[in-house]
Amino acid sequence: MDPALATKFLNYLAVEKGVASNTLDAYRRDLARYLRIIVRPRPDDVRREDIQAFLSRMAEEGLSARSAARCLTTVRGFHRFLLLEGLSTSDPTAAVESPRGWKRLPKTLSGDEVELLLNRPDRSTPQGLRDKAMLELLYATGLRVSELTGLRLRDVNMEREFLIVLGKGSKERVVPFGETASRNLERYLSGARPLLLKGAECDALFISSRRRQITRQMFWVRMRHYVRQAGIRKHVSPHTLRHSFATHLLDNGADLRSVQAMLGHADISTTQIYTQVSRERLRQLHERHHPRG
Repeated sequence: MDPALATKFLNYLAVEKGVASNTLDAYRRDLARYLRIIVRPRPDDVRREDIQAFLSRMAEEGLSARSAARCLTTVRGFHRFLLLEGLSTSDPTAAVESPRGWKRLPKTLSGDEVELLLNRPDRSTPQGLRDKAMLELLYATGLRVSELTGLRLRDVNMEREFLIVLGKGSKERVVPFGETASRNLERYLSGARPLLLKGAECDALFISSRRRQITRQMFWVRMRHYVRQAGIRKHVSPHTLRHSFATHLLDNGADLRSVQAMLGHADISTTQIYTQVSRERLRQLHERHHPRG
C-alpha cells in the first residue's frame, strides 16, 4: 500500500482536525506497524481477514488489549478517511470488533539462559545442593512455585521418576521429572537434606536452614540471586521456568494435551497460549536469519 496515503491521513488529522503532536506521533507509529504487517498493493485489496490477522500478530508481539484497541482505532480511521476521500471503495475494518481481555504472551528463557541459571547454585554447600535440585525440578516439571515448595517426601517416586502434585482446586496430577532432575534430587536427599535438618524431623521435601519447609518467598529470593549471578537481565520469576518448560516442550514436538496434563490446566485454551509463543519465536528466527526476512 502506498505510504503516501498514510501521509495524507496524518496531514488531514493535523490540519483539519487539529490533533495534538503527541497523539499524531502515536497515529504515525500505529500506521507504520500496520503498513509493515499488511502488505497489499491497494486499499481495496485489504480484506476483513487481513485486519483480523493484524490483530493476531499484535497479540503475538505481546501488545496489551488497550494498545491493540488504540491501534485498531487508528487503522479504522485511516480506512474511513480513504473511503470518504474516494481513495477506496470499502472499509475492511467495518465488521471487526475491538480486542478485549487479551493476555500478554508469557515471557520465557532461551535454552542457553536456562543452562546459565540452573548452573549457578554452589553444589559444595547444602543450600546450593537444595537450590540446584529445586531449580532442576521446577524446569523439569513446570510446577507452580507453591506446588514445588509444598511437596512432601511421600509425593516423590525416585524409582519411576515422577511426582504426585496437588494443584489448584486440590486436584492431583502425576508429573514425570526425568534423569537430570532425578540425579540432582538424589544428591540433595542423600547429602544436603540431613545436614539442613540437623536431626529434626520434617516431611517437607525441601528444607530451609531453619529446619522446616522452605517458603515460596525464600525460594524466590534465592532464585533472584542466581538470575543476577547468571547475568540474565530480563525479569525472571519461578513462573518463568514454568513458561519455559511448556514452550520448550512444544518447540521440541510435544503434543498440547500432554503439556496441558503436566501443567494441570483445566482448560486446554490456557495451554494454547504457549503455541503462540512458539510461533512468535519461529517468526523472529525467520526475520533474523532468512536473507529476505
